[in-house]
Amino acid sequence: MAHETLLTPVRFGNLTLPNRVLMAPLTRARTPDSVPGELQQAYYGQRAGAGLVISEATNISPTARGYVYTPGIWTDEQEAGWKRVVDAVHAKGGRMALQLWHVGRVSHEMVQPDGQAPVAPSALKGEGAQCFVEFEDGSSGRHETSTPRALETDEIASVVDDYRQAAIRAKRAGFDMIEVHAANAYLLNQFLATGSNQRTDQYGGSLENRARFPLEALDAVAEVFGPERTGIRMSPFIEIFGLTDEEPEDMAFYMAEQLSKRGIAYLHINEPDWAGGDIKLTDDFRRALRERFKGGLIFCGHYDAQRAERIIGDGIADAVAIGRSYIANPDLVERFRQGASLNEPNPDTFYGGKEEGYTDYPFMDNGYDRISS
Repeated sequence: MAHETLLTPVRFGNLTLPNRVLMAPLTRARTPDSVPGELQQAYYGQRAGAGLVISEATNISPTARGYVYTPGIWTDEQEAGWKRVVDAVHAKGGRMALQLWHVGRVSHEMVQPDGQAPVAPSALKGEGAQCFVEFEDGSSGRHETSTPRALETDEIASVVDDYRQAAIRAKRAGFDMIEVHAANAYLLNQFLATGSNQRTDQYGGSLENRARFPLEALDAVAEVFGPERTGIRMSPFIEIFGLTDEEPEDMAFYMAEQLSKRGIAYLHINEPDWAGGDIKLTDDFRRALRERFKGGLIFCGHYDAQRAERIIGDGIADAVAIGRSYIANPDLVERFRQGASLNEPNPDTFYGGKEEGYTDYPFMDNGYDRISS
């Protein structure tokens, strides 16, 4: 058996995962009505062999959206759709987490309810940021983001409650875990970063103040799922969508300590070179995180089996999350187990569309259960 370390079980919180090859959250833009359907049941069910299937980023409210054709978790219909997806994963013996998403300023009035401005920590537009909108003629495409308005101090509690309500729906839908999206220049990351957060109230200024809202949102979610079933995704050093930060390392270490105090199940780090940047995480940084955070530690970013085996074998990580290879290889764990070759993903079908490039990638032709739906 190849890659034995990758294929050993691991425990996050009070949930044991059968292997350490996690499916990363992957926006695929295939829910035109924001309700997961039969296509999503097939897609996620095919990939149930992952140690943990982490869902695509899922909007917690109508104002959380920045991309059309992405799913939500604020209505009964969305909740019911996700329940059927979870049931499909569970039927194949899998485990699934829902990632909760608010894009903040990475949005446009065309995507927002009643054409209102997106919200953010401060009224600062992300330089070069784009969202994905539907135009009046029914076509869709990328569009530069709008200038956001700053959330009023007394509005933040309602957004925290949006996270709580989304977690309640996710728990009713049967998800095994929940992941709070605080990465990739979206709302919670915007609060954490110095360049996007220029507030003067208790949610801005000092490192502790900038972390206040993300931790409040996390605490609200953990109250529902329990900290032992709650994870968070962060992306220190990533500068995309105009996000800049003068204290990424200090914030990462502070957050790691706060998460550890809360008993959060896992910390999921999206590495900065994922977005094409020059910065790469060092093993010294990873070890420093390990010292400060006592839960499960996941890294994501261009991992293949060999690189994943090394980082786990060295004790730096407990698991890796893999994205593009999971798009093209629904049986990725089995391919790793057998040392088999991998299908190549087609970037032209990453976003939008239907079955092509979504549920039609081939499984190994060796009698392995194809989990077709």
